[in-house]
Amino acid sequence: MEIILKKDVAKLGHADDIVEVKAGYAINYLIPQGFAILATSSAKKMHAENLRQRAHKEAKLRADAEALAAKLAEASVKIAMKVSESGKIYGSVTTAQIEEQLNAAGFSVEKKDITFASDAKELGTFEATVKCYKDIKGTVKVEVVAAE
Repeated sequence: MEIILKKDVAKLGHADDIVEVKAGYAINYLIPQGFAILATSSAKKMHAENLRQRAHKEAKLRADAEALAAKLAEASVKIAMKVSESGKIYGSVTTAQIEEQLNAAGFSVEKKDITFASDAKELGTFEATVKCYKDIKGTVKVEVVAAE
């Protein structure tokens, strides 16, 4: 019996796969649990159309993310921090501060998408990574300066 998976099923397939299973497994478990639907000719046509539309939307999102990553590569952010006499900053630069500066510069990013790996505990220029879309990431320069 052919079915279209609606969700990932271990050892069977991923969502949107068309797989062949035994009739009892499909009728008694997969279909009632909402993991699959019967692969009739009309269901296959709808499935193909949904995949085509999803691919189109995916391509647009990917293009927008790549454009955002390119703009972020050209951008830089200045963050003013209080500095001790020895040149070390009080506290450290956080992703919330980077998000605030990027949003002020016209970028729409969330702090959960920002990764700031280096320990910015002194003045200087560092890099932060911004997740734009699934596997597309952009880097932005973060300049830590002394507050006046």
